[in-house]
Amino acid sequence: MLNKAPKLKSTIKRKTKGNINVRPASEAMIELLTLLFLNSLAEEAKAKAFEEKSATIRAQHLKAVSKVSLNGAIGRKSEQN
Repeated sequence: MLNKAPKLKSTIKRKTKGNINVRPASEAMIELLTLLFLNSLAEEAKAKAFEEKSATIRAQHLKAVSKVSLNGAIGRKSEQN
């Protein structure tokens, strides 16, 4: 597992339109939120793997929970089939 989150400041500047300055406190908050999101995604994938009686978390487990997690992070209601 990574000890440090990837450099998000360059990613944010690349994806935004116009010139935007991100202060160090904001950058730290963005990295913290990213780590918390990845932690919750890993926990949900672990639960999905446990439901399927698998000892390892595989790509299909992450794909199964990623849509629900992303919608929850964005603030949309999750639609389960």
